[in-house]
Amino acid sequence: MRKIVIGSRDSRLAVVQSEMVRDFILEKHPDMEVEILTMKTTGDKILDRTLDKIGGKGLFVKELDKALLEKHSDLSVHSLKDMPMEVPEDLPLVAFSKREDPRDVLVLPEGETELNPEKPLGCSSLRRTLQLKELYPDMECKSVRGNVQTRLRKLEEGQYGALVLAAAGLKRLGLAHRISRYFEPEEMIPAAGQGILAVQGRAGEDISFLEGFQDADVVCAALAERAFVKYLDGGCFSPVAAHAVVEEGTLTLLGLYYEEETGNYKKGRVTGKTAEAERLGIALAQRLRETCRARKEEQAE
Repeated sequence: MRKIVIGSRDSRLAVVQSEMVRDFILEKHPDMEVEILTMKTTGDKILDRTLDKIGGKGLFVKELDKALLEKHSDLSVHSLKDMPMEVPEDLPLVAFSKREDPRDVLVLPEGETELNPEKPLGCSSLRRTLQLKELYPDMECKSVRGNVQTRLRKLEEGQYGALVLAAAGLKRLGLAHRISRYFEPEEMIPAAGQGILAVQGRAGEDISFLEGFQDADVVCAALAERAFVKYLDGGCFSPVAAHAVVEEGTLTLLGLYYEEETGNYKKGRVTGKTAEAERLGIALAQRLRETCRARKEEQAE
């Protein structure tokens, strides 16, 4: 009997996501044994500082990568939005899941129906903060770290007037009833890869047991989004955002580029064939950066 060990962060959401991959494997291959190995990553341990102050998204995968390399695990399951743009060649991403709802959402304290303007909005990224200032110009945004349950506890304790979270995580945790408002991608562009699970493995190993898990349209969307962010060298340190939709062989990509030096930012979109997903991501990134630079030159004159 073949045994597969899946490495996972130890948060409830991470475990639920790993269980989704485990259940897929067992449904297709009931003769296999699948075990989940949980571990706390550096990013999960340091909660008193924002990610840009402690080293970025790589802190959520370092321990999982080490377990893969040392063969304590055979696969790792990640939220694609938490994956660094640079992935080790010997630990490739081997499959992307179907996409859960990619939108960001507003969560109010239980029983509340209106935002309390006296308390800050809790959000975990510069990407969200930048776009929230358009939607709620009079509201303060304040960083909130920790897993979903920790953030909800801080909300109920009165530390925040509301939270901005990913719909995907809440839905996977059975907490969709906590969502007070959905932000459409046009008003708040999601993080690249939001709502997609990424399965990581070791190069050259047999992963035929994952056949059927991957969604072809999601692969194209993920390639476009990650190409956009990678070209701009974006990640936790700058509020870059990208979201692609695939319909009947056509890909439409929304993107946001922010220029830290001036504070200028620009949103835009590009449409093309799915076969050109990465090229479309790079093309949009180039266009938005050039637009911001042109505006910078105009302001300097």
